[in-house]
Amino acid sequence: MLFDVLKFKLLPKIRKLRRDYSDNSRVSYAQCGEDLIMQQVFIALGIKRVAYLDIGAHHPTHLSNTYLFYRSGGQGVCVEPDPGLFRQLVAKRPRDIHLNCGVGASGGEADFYRMTSSTLSTFSRAEVERYQAKGKQRVEKVIRIELKPIDDIIAQNFNVGPNLVSLDVEGLEYEVLQSFDFRRYRPQVFCLETLTYAEDKSERKLTEIIELMRSRGYFPYADTYINTIFVENGAWENRP
Repeated sequence: MLFDVLKFKLLPKIRKLRRDYSDNSRVSYAQCGEDLIMQQVFIALGIKRVAYLDIGAHHPTHLSNTYLFYRSGGQGVCVEPDPGLFRQLVAKRPRDIHLNCGVGASGGEADFYRMTSSTLSTFSRAEVERYQAKGKQRVEKVIRIELKPIDDIIAQNFNVGPNLVSLDVEGLEYEVLQSFDFRRYRPQVFCLETLTYAEDKSERKLTEIIELMRSRGYFPYADTYINTIFVENGAWENRP
């Protein structure tokens, strides 16, 4: 009886002692902690409120590279071609500007292939064929969606330009980056998917994207295998 009384009184205290009250604990919403890495970069650069362009934003919070910055008071533009995910973004992130379109080297329209896994939906027919040939992914729906050039999106929605560009367009990253006017816009940070998806483990690191970014004056600050975070050389060299 006495033991039960002591256990009843002491157990909450023991549990309290086991808790971690570290001030260093932080929550990530990205796939592999990319948002926390970028947050550290922006702290070093002295940028408190991040303006972002999130292309292929997908879900408002889940696997999001920008929701952490939204929660911290930042805002930006989220581009999502999937109508269902677009509506979720509008509802969950009212401060952001939301565009239900795709991004291409030029304007117009294109077929958007919504895959079994929504994270793999794409405008690239070649990627669709690769997914279907090497795994269980299938096209659930084809939607005709408007395309806008990335430079037009920035010009129409930013006074100066974004601090961060997050780009995840399943197989078309290199094409979009080639069309980007790096002379006009110099975001301090890019977060780019640099790994192809493959269910049979035959994924490939997209070294051509890394070389392209180097040639445009950006260096790889961190790599999570799936994504690479690039920082503009001049911004880093002149950080406070």
